[in-house]
Amino acid sequence: MSTNRKRCLVVGLGISGIATAIRLRRTGWEPVIAERAPERRSGGYFVALFGAGLAAARRLGIDHALPDRSVPGGRTYIVNRAGDRKPGLGFGDLVGDRRMMTRGHVEAAAFDALPGDVEIRYGTRPVRIEQDESGVDVTLDRGGTAVTERFDLVVGADGVRSAVRRLVFGPPEDHLHRLGYVVAALALPQPLEGISPRDGITLFEPGRAMWLFPFTDRPQSLLFSYRADDVDRQFTGRPADRVRAAFGPGPTGPLLGRALDVLDDAEDFLFDSVAQTRMESWSRGRVVLVGDSAWCVSLYGSMGVSAGLAGADLLGTVLRRHPDDVRRALGEWETQLRPHINAYQKAGVDGRLFFTPDNHAQIALRPIIARGLRLPVLGDALRLLRGKLDRERDLDIARDPAVAA
Repeated sequence: MSTNRKRCLVVGLGISGIATAIRLRRTGWEPVIAERAPERRSGGYFVALFGAGLAAARRLGIDHALPDRSVPGGRTYIVNRAGDRKPGLGFGDLVGDRRMMTRGHVEAAAFDALPGDVEIRYGTRPVRIEQDESGVDVTLDRGGTAVTERFDLVVGADGVRSAVRRLVFGPPEDHLHRLGYVVAALALPQPLEGISPRDGITLFEPGRAMWLFPFTDRPQSLLFSYRADDVDRQFTGRPADRVRAAFGPGPTGPLLGRALDVLDDAEDFLFDSVAQTRMESWSRGRVVLVGDSAWCVSLYGSMGVSAGLAGADLLGTVLRRHPDDVRRALGEWETQLRPHINAYQKAGVDGRLFFTPDNHAQIALRPIIARGLRLPVLGDALRLLRGKLDRERDLDIARDPAVAA
């Protein structure tokens, strides 16, 4: 196709990649998306959208397709292996202005907003990237056939194990920092027997936890999280067996046992170490990383989707501001975004103890705080603290005058 637009290769058809393509197309670029999978993937576990992500979603035109799927007035309970219940702290009890949904909800909304003239190449991956002052030569492999094309910009939005990052910035071990935990997550095909689909459930033992996150339009998402002294060893053998072993040889009880059985029978689920991507710079020449490829904050930070949307939106803003100076645009983009991402990553480290308490004392505090939220005076104080945490979490990128321009 003959065009005078600048060409950009976006590697990855996830949330960050689609959002980047939408934003750059509106800015006047011609994005081409390369996705290694043979087709668009769907599904996914729970995610939350906060202020910066919601603002970016509005500007990208997908806000209307992202209603809050959390259960109105839903309650979260702490249970033990015997099935005894106490009031518990749900995710929404400590964060206020947010919307809960699955990753698939966000990806579908973004994909529907993608302009029809954006080319998507499935089953395609970069195998070589070389650049000079005026452009980037990328060799793309599709089914064993390699073709080299030239682009004005390459955006790596291909996740925590990014091929673009490996080809341009170095091996994964230079940038991935494990937090010492492993997670397994999946969307339940149907509610667990004996559990209302409206209930949130948490089961905590020192160094290991199970969560059920409820949604209005589907069964809960299931999350296992546990501390691992030897993370590499967790990737030997069947993942479901590793999760079961992490919860010990003792009797599982009715609820934990059913949840482990569902995981054991699942054909596909997320099983991974909890890690952050930490880099001194997110760009090199005309190659830039966005989303988890650049700054994965980890599941415990709960800001991955919001940061991905905000980062993609801001990238389009600075490229529009500096249409003839890509390097300057990328430098300005990182300068504005870096302080926010640093705070999100700190939240990701701190949040590990919310999702997976270390000891019995941390576990014992949860029902006390949950009951306190329902007392007039203490509840008001805790809600004020929650509001402060929300403001610190959002860091409201959208209200930065330089970003909003």
